[in-house]
Amino acid sequence: MPLQPRRVRSMLFVPASRPDMIAKAAASAADAVCLDLEDSVAVSEKAAARRNVVVALQQLDFQTRPRIVRINGIDTEFAYRDLVDVCEAVGDRVDLVMIPKVSAARDVQFVDTLLSQIAGARQRVVETGIEAQIETAAGFLNIREIASSSPRIDALIFGPGDYAASMHMPLAAIGERDQHDALYPGHRWHAVMHTIVAAARAHGLRCLDGPYAGFRDAEGFERACRVARALGFDGKQCIHPSQLESANAIFSPSPAEIASARALVDAYETATTQGRGAATHDGRMIDAANLRMARTILEGSG
Repeated sequence: MPLQPRRVRSMLFVPASRPDMIAKAAASAADAVCLDLEDSVAVSEKAAARRNVVVALQQLDFQTRPRIVRINGIDTEFAYRDLVDVCEAVGDRVDLVMIPKVSAARDVQFVDTLLSQIAGARQRVVETGIEAQIETAAGFLNIREIASSSPRIDALIFGPGDYAASMHMPLAAIGERDQHDALYPGHRWHAVMHTIVAAARAHGLRCLDGPYAGFRDAEGFERACRVARALGFDGKQCIHPSQLESANAIFSPSPAEIASARALVDAYETATTQGRGAATHDGRMIDAANLRMARTILEGSG
């Protein structure tokens, strides 16, 4: 189960090699900020990027935003140093560690063990959570085991770019629709996205959709957000501050949805108080499923 409830509609990625961008991200409209040590950082800059993360977490005010550090894949030579160098120095300020390309439960368990050893050595009681990125064929096949692999697991995240590469699926740009989507009779990513949401819900986790590369394509980004929300995702990763406003709005219940849900719950509660065996709202019978959906909307509006 997650360590604590976290509402994340938008997660802003920022390269850890860019201290100027980290400072801007900390003051942005993002619900969460992820300091990336992986794909956005060149090999020659990995060590310096770790130092940047330490300084940023020591000096910047992220307010109530979860502070996330994405490490390099655990099959690389960089991952253990990412964890040791950052978490030994500022582990009490790292809310979540994001693991890329998680392929099996053992990947999460390795990070869990190392985080526990670091916390023990530093005599810290703050628990750092884990976010697992599902972006390989093996990860897709093992989602259920990954979702239950550790008490630290907080979220499952879809990584469309690396997933496409792993599956040998042609993709023009990460997260965007292209000619292959137009040809496919359905939603090409439905299976993996739906499975991520199902595993997250079954284990009480959050789930986020991956990034949309075309940050100047506002219409395309909004469409991708709406598709992800329709599938049940809580939010979306963002690569540019210009995407935050749309993500925050789309992954929040609209005023009309909130009003309708509140009216349905009120109608049910009134019928119950009056001892009526059946309740109706807007010309329809209210059953248990309607009530659960309405209460989910109201819970998500807080």
